Amino acid sequence: MSKMEQHDTLITSMKLQLSIPRALTCLKLQVNGVEYQHNVLATETLSHFLRNRLGLTGVKIGCGEGECGACTVLIDDQPVNSCLILAFQVEGSRITTIEGLEKADGRISPLQQAFLDHGAVQCGYCTPGMILASEGLLRKNQNPDDAEICHALAGNICRCTGFLSIIKAVKSIGTPGSESVPE
Repeated sequence: MSKMEQHDTLITSMKLQLSIPRALTCLKLQVNGVEYQHNVLATETLSHFLRNRLGLTGVKIGCGEGECGACTVLIDDQPVNSCLILAFQVEGSRITTIEGLEKADGRISPLQQAFLDHGAVQCGYCTPGMILASEGLLRKNQNPDDAEICHALAGNICRCTGFLSIIKAVKSIGTPGSESVPE
């Protein structure tokens, strides 16, 4: 077979693959305490599913490559970049988005309030990811030190506030009087 024939065969094969419908998978999971069952494409990311199927727009799409942390959600209490996970991979999991931190009476969580109180919010684009990364840390360690907070936030980027006010907000949720971040 000549190189031209190999090329034509490859192109034809690729066209056939593109015309085949993508497989659907039935996904069962819990999001913010509510059980869901949806058919998802095998290629659909969790971030796309949460934003476009469930309307949870607190999940931000920043870089789409897992570098900025704007899409962070909690999967079984662990912070994860939802742009890097395919929806079908979270079958049977518990997902928490920023919307899921709201109290039953509609009030925001203590961590969200701390972000407001400490000026850790400006444009707000990174805020859901920062809060969920911090929430994941606080669920494991209720009194983290500065290094632990910095480590937990290492996958999140903020270009507006810097990290000092964010660290102060997280520390304020720990043991009262534990805030030691300098002004």
